[in-house]
Amino acid sequence: MQISELSDRSGVSIASIKHYLRRGLLPPGRATALTRAEYGEQHIRRLRLIRALIGVRGLSVRTAKEVLDAASRYEGDPREALRVVLGAGTAPSGDHEHSGKASADVEQLLDHVDWEVAKDAPPKRALADTLASLRHLGTDFDWHSLVPYAELAQKTATLDLGQLGERKDPAKQAERVVLLTIMLEPALLALRRLAQENQSVRGHKG
Repeated sequence: MQISELSDRSGVSIASIKHYLRRGLLPPGRATALTRAEYGEQHIRRLRLIRALIGVRGLSVRTAKEVLDAASRYEGDPREALRVVLGAGTAPSGDHEHSGKASADVEQLLDHVDWEVAKDAPPKRALADTLASLRHLGTDFDWHSLVPYAELAQKTATLDLGQLGERKDPAKQAERVVLLTIMLEPALLALRRLAQENQSVRGHKG
């Protein structure tokens, strides 16, 4: 199909498609002339995923590219793709006076729950920064406070990995990794907030 049909079927404007091609988010089509190319179903799938990451999830173009590159690089290894995708775009938001203590807290927490994660896993830095911020605000929140949450997170992770399944198409498998990590996170947060509201209402009635 030509770029105009690709635009119609994917719901993405031609200008955006050309932008994604220039930025490397969308692989090039098969060249049929100097300035023309043909595209296939895989381009439609990729565009829908790009639109979901940027338009729905709110990722920057740069972060979306990191996620898609990681998923493509490890198409045949969904576990490794999952590990890399989880770290894409994750960075600490700032330095605090007690950031060293917070990092030590994170290590103690991981030891306590017996998790095997990479030494430089980006989510560890994000978690340490959050703990540092809470401490900076004068709370007594430390790694012990996170143990019950870690136990719940482990159950969620077990469910996530169970949802991955095995698919014959490596590209679709990689896409599923993205859907179960980046795209599902807002739903998990929404469910938590709904559960908190429900608990608050029921507690008030009681």
